Amino acid sequence: MGTALSAIGANLWNRRNLWFLLAGRSVKFVSSTGLAALLVAALPAEAQSPYVPPRDSWARKAPAEAGLNPALVDSAVAFAKASESPGPRDLEAAHFQSVFGREPMPEPLGAFRPRGDLTGIIVRHGYLVAEWGEPDRVDLTFSVTKSFLSTVAGLAFDRGLIRDVTERVADSVPGEHFASEHNAKITWEHLLRQTSDWQGTLWGKPDWADRPQGDLERWKARPRNEPGTVYTYNDVRVNALALASLMVWRRPLPQVLRENVMDPIGASNTWRWYGYDNSWIVLDGQLVQSMSGGAHWGGGMIISARDMARFGLLTLRKGKWGDRQVLSEEWIRLATTPGVNNGYGFMNYFLNTGRRAMPSAPEQSWQHRGAGNNIIYVDPVNDLVVVARWINSVRSLDGVIRQLLAGAQ
Repeated sequence: MGTALSAIGANLWNRRNLWFLLAGRSVKFVSSTGLAALLVAALPAEAQSPYVPPRDSWARKAPAEAGLNPALVDSAVAFAKASESPGPRDLEAAHFQSVFGREPMPEPLGAFRPRGDLTGIIVRHGYLVAEWGEPDRVDLTFSVTKSFLSTVAGLAFDRGLIRDVTERVADSVPGEHFASEHNAKITWEHLLRQTSDWQGTLWGKPDWADRPQGDLERWKARPRNEPGTVYTYNDVRVNALALASLMVWRRPLPQVLRENVMDPIGASNTWRWYGYDNSWIVLDGQLVQSMSGGAHWGGGMIISARDMARFGLLTLRKGKWGDRQVLSEEWIRLATTPGVNNGYGFMNYFLNTGRRAMPSAPEQSWQHRGAGNNIIYVDPVNDLVVVARWINSVRSLDGVIRQLLAGAQ
């Protein structure tokens, strides 16, 4: 404590306010612990580490203590509970009833599982304010998986495995997948922003089989867009990013994520990240599974709402957890910068540019969003994270946020 107190005291002395701090409070005797509290309280807000929950526990605050109106919190939670997704809880049945089930090649490649109850969490200033449903239950999170995938790419960027997001993927990932004239132009940024128009087949799914438009034969034969010019949401290309990231790391991506993100932020040991039954490759003499970026054909991240909230809090804190920079602030800046689609950053950061996606939320907010709906709402303006699982629409989540912010201080 002595070293820490000396550093704090020197900072305050240089600001010429230590004497005034003590004299203004008529302090005659202050213990070392009390002095530390006084000194830390006098530090500017940006110098104090915001609260982050330790492993296996999460401190709670009543809505009023967290600067929220208790009646409006109750109303927001009630509104969320009344807005459950009407889709089947059997997620494989839901797959075949959705647009995915009407695609040319709809057969699942990975596991589906029945989902749980509508669930949500409200976190303000890092503290739990409200929970409902089954916050500890692990469920498929669909395309929120993409945010974990882009995080693994971010870790590679931070460590120099990816030198620059504008670097061609082919420069560090040899092989057929980025060898064609078109695919050789693709950069990491193109994959991350879903603007690559990557062409090929991966794990038995051709790129044209994902959300084809118009006549299928014409769609197959269409001219390719120059990489970086057109945004197209496509899960085959997301899986190409997962494979490329695996090649760069040369390690299973769930291990990379666990050691470098999920363990440092105190996530539980219940989450799992799956690929497909056929997405195995031989890497350095061992069989390794390449991950999927969602549950379009099954698989992806299976995780609890509480662990989702921890991840949302990490991105809210610009990649910092307590005193540790888990993911670089530069990566969060890049991920939340719009591209060709000005409502989308890196996958899967849905931005609120022009407040179009969520009119009640600040423009600086974003969402990690997946089908179902599974959503992590992140609001750095109001220091707020909200997880909503199996809510029927983004519009309904906007209604929740509108009530929370109406009473926020």
